Amino acid sequence: MEVIRTRALRGPNLWSHHTAVEVIVSCPPEEQSIATLPNFEQRLHARFPAVGALHPTGTSDAVPLARVLEVAALSLQAQAGCPVTFSRTHATLEQGIYQTVVEYTEEAVGRRAVELAEALIVSVLADTAFDLEAALTELRDLDEDVRLGPSTGAIVNAAVVRDIPFRRLTEGSMVMFGWGSKQRRIQAAEMDTTGAIGETIAQDKELTKKLLHAAGVPVPIGRSVEDEADAWKAAQEIGLPVVVKPKDGNQGKGVTVNIMTKEHLEAAFRTAKEFRDDVMVERYLPGHDYRLLVIGNKLIAAARRDPPLVIGDGTHTVRELVDIVNADPRRGSGHSTSLTKIRFDDIAIARLALQDLNADSVPAKGQRVILRNNANLSTGGTATDVTDDVHPEVAARAVEAAQMIGLDLCGVDVVCDNVLEPIENQRGGVVEVNAAPGLRMHIAPSFGKGRAVGEAIVNTMFAPGENGRIPVVAVTGTNGKTTTVRLIAHLLTASGLRTGMTNTDGVYIEGRQTDSGDCSGPRSARNVLLHPDVDAAVFETARGGILREGLAFDRCQVAVVTNIGMGDHLGLNYITTVEDLAVLKRVIVQNVSESGFAVLNAVDPIVAGMAANCRGKVIFFGADRSHPVIATHLAQGCRTVYVEDGHIVAAEGREQNRIPLSAVPITRNGAIGFQVENVMASVAAAWGVGISWDAIRLGLKTFANDSDNAPGRFNVFDYKGATLIADYGHNPDAILALVKAVETMPAKRRVVVISGAGDRRDQDITQQTEILGRAFDDVLLYEDACQRGRVDGEVVALLRSGLSGAPRTSHIEEIYGEFKAIDTALARLQEGDLCLILIDQVEDALAHIAKRIKEA
Repeated sequence: MEVIRTRALRGPNLWSHHTAVEVIVSCPPEEQSIATLPNFEQRLHARFPAVGALHPTGTSDAVPLARVLEVAALSLQAQAGCPVTFSRTHATLEQGIYQTVVEYTEEAVGRRAVELAEALIVSVLADTAFDLEAALTELRDLDEDVRLGPSTGAIVNAAVVRDIPFRRLTEGSMVMFGWGSKQRRIQAAEMDTTGAIGETIAQDKELTKKLLHAAGVPVPIGRSVEDEADAWKAAQEIGLPVVVKPKDGNQGKGVTVNIMTKEHLEAAFRTAKEFRDDVMVERYLPGHDYRLLVIGNKLIAAARRDPPLVIGDGTHTVRELVDIVNADPRRGSGHSTSLTKIRFDDIAIARLALQDLNADSVPAKGQRVILRNNANLSTGGTATDVTDDVHPEVAARAVEAAQMIGLDLCGVDVVCDNVLEPIENQRGGVVEVNAAPGLRMHIAPSFGKGRAVGEAIVNTMFAPGENGRIPVVAVTGTNGKTTTVRLIAHLLTASGLRTGMTNTDGVYIEGRQTDSGDCSGPRSARNVLLHPDVDAAVFETARGGILREGLAFDRCQVAVVTNIGMGDHLGLNYITTVEDLAVLKRVIVQNVSESGFAVLNAVDPIVAGMAANCRGKVIFFGADRSHPVIATHLAQGCRTVYVEDGHIVAAEGREQNRIPLSAVPITRNGAIGFQVENVMASVAAAWGVGISWDAIRLGLKTFANDSDNAPGRFNVFDYKGATLIADYGHNPDAILALVKAVETMPAKRRVVVISGAGDRRDQDITQQTEILGRAFDDVLLYEDACQRGRVDGEVVALLRSGLSGAPRTSHIEEIYGEFKAIDTALARLQEGDLCLILIDQVEDALAHIAKRIKEA
C-alpha cells in the first residue's frame, strides 16, 4: 500500500460538510482484499482492539487496505478524544487506486492520524510491534497543542450556537467571527473593542490602584520599590503583613503574599524580580481571593480561588499527598481539564518552609498544607463558583473598576472575607484588574456551577438576531460563470452594497482589482471575506478549488449553477463523466442556507436535478416558459425567471417583474442567447439576495460587457467597418454558444482565429473545430503560449482534424503565435466582415487588439 497524495479539505467538500483529510491510496492486487492476507484482522485487533468495523454495514464487498487506513485513522482520533465520526473510502476507475476521506477537527491531528494508521498497517503486515499507547498519547498531546484553549474555545462554541461563522487567524488564539464588514475579532478573552490604553493601565498595578482609589474603589495601599532595602522600608511604612509582586505581572507569577519577616520579604523580592524589573510592595489584605468577571457593563461571573493545598492524613508525606491529589483525573498538565496538577517546585518547597515543613514531612490528620502563595488555577489552585452570592454593591465596585481602567472585558481581583456584603464593610479591596482574563474558572469551576461566559462575550459583540454574515453568492457551471459573477456583483453594487468578487481574472473589492490571475479558488474567496469593507461577496467557484480544499464558507445565501457541459476538464482528478462533474459542482447547492436560494438552469436536466439537494428554496431560470420544469415551478407559485415577449420576467405566484431585453445592452436586444441566460441567472441571484427591482434594472442597464469590465467575455469592437469579437471560450459548449450568437449578427465573410487548451481531451479539442467548420469561411489555427503537457504541433493537428470535411470552411491556415494570428486576420478583413478571435492570453491579447484598433 502506498499513500500517493494527502490533501486537507478545509471546508464543505465533495464528500461531506465536515473538514477532512483526503488521501489517494494505491493498493496492489494482493492488498485489495484483506481476506487474502492471513490473520490480518486478528493481528490488527491485537494491536488496536478499539479499531472500528472494517466491513461496511450491509455489504459483503472486499475490504482493501485503503479502507483499513480510513477506519484506523478515524478510530485513532476518536480514541485520542477528538470528536470525529465521518469517513469513507471510494474506489476510482483506476485499478487499485482509492480515495480515502477521514474527518478531522484539527488538521495537524488528522494528518498525523493518517500517518500513524499507515504505520499500524505496516506493523500488522510485517507482524511487528505497534505502540498504541504512544500513538494515542502523541495525538492527544498534539491536539492539546494546536486546538484553541478553554477561554477562546468557549467563545467560539457560543458563536457556533448563534450560527456565527468563525475563522482562526493564527495558530494561537486570535479568531475572527463573521465576514467582511460585519466581522469581529478576539484574542483569547479580549475583544477588538478593548482599548490598548486600558490594557496598558491594567498592566501597571500602581497606576491601576491610583485610578481606582480616585473612583472610590477600595484598594490596598502600597508603592514601587527599588531594591530589597527599599522593599523592607516600604513594608514598615505600610505595616506587616505585606504582598510583594511584579508591577505589571500576570497569572500570579512572582507574587508572594502574607509576608511577615524581613527574610521572607527579601526572598519574595528576588522572586518578583525574576519576572519583572519593577516590583511593588502593598498591604496584605486577609481573606479569600475572588475573581469577578466583568463583560460590558455587567458582572457575569464570580469565583473564589483557593491556593493549591493538601490535607494531611497522618500517614503520607507532603510529596506523596501531592502525588495523590495530582492523580485526580480532573487534573491535567494543560488547560484541557477543569483542574491543573499542583506544581511541586522550589516555590512550593519555600512555602512549606514557612509552615515548618518540608517535602518529606508527614502532616497531621486534617492539617491544611498550603503549597503556593497565590490561588491561580494554572499553578494547581481551585475555583468555586460564587456568582449567585455576590452582593449588588460588590458587583457595582467591580464594574466601576473596569470602567475606570477602560476595559470592556476584564477580571477584577478582590480580597475580602466574603462577597455577601460590601467590600468596604470588611476592610477588603480590589488588588488587580486583569485584561484578557482566563475564563476556565468560570466555565468549568472546580466546584459549583459553570457560567455561560462565552455566550456573554458573543452577545456583547453581536446584537440579538445578528450572526455576522454578509450575503455570499457562489457561482459554478461550465460556461458563463465569469460574466454571471461580474454581472451579479454589478447588480449588488448598484444597490449600494460594497461588493467583493473573485473570478478567473482576479479579486476585486468595490471594483478595484486587488489580485490577478485565476482567483476562482477558496483562498481568494477567504481573502474577500476577511476584508472589512465588503458588504456582500460573489465568488466564481471552480471545480479545482473544491477538489483541493473544499469551499471557503460554511454556507452561502445563493448558489448559481449556469450549466454542466462536456468541456470542463473531464478526466482530471477522477472526475471522468458529466455525472461526476455534476456531483462535484452541486456542492455549492448542498451548502445553501435554509433561508437561501439555489439558482438553477431549468433547461439543463442535470442542473435542474440538483434542486433535490438544496436545503433552501429554488429559483429556476430558462428562456422558455412552457418548458416542463419552468411551467411546473410557476404553477407551484415558486420564484421563476424566464423570457416572454422580449422581456425578462421574474415571477412568484401572481407577482411579476418585467425587464425589457432592449434595456439590457449585453444581450443585444435578446439576440445573444448565452448572454440572456447569464442575465437570467444574475437577476435570479440578485433577487435571492433581496436586491430591489429598481437597483436590478439600473444594474442591467449600466453593465457594459466591454474589455475593461468583462475581459474575454464576448467583447465586441469595430475595426475598419468590420466587426471583431474577442472571447475566451475554450470548450465545445462555449464554442456552440458563440456560434449561435455570431449567427445573429450580419456579415459578408466570417473568420475565426482559434487555438486549443492542451489539458482538454482529444475529442473536446477536435469537436471545437467541427462546430466552427459549419459556421466560418476562414479558420486561422495558432499554437498558444502554453501547451499544458502537449508536444509542439499536437493541439493544432487535432484542431485541423476537426475541420476535415467542414461544409463551409474554404480556407485553413496554421500560424505560430497568438498575436501573429490576430494580425494576419486583421490584415485580411474587409468592411462588413466578422472575425471571432478566441484568445488565450486574455489581457495581453486584448491590449494587442486595442493597439491595432487605435492604429487603424
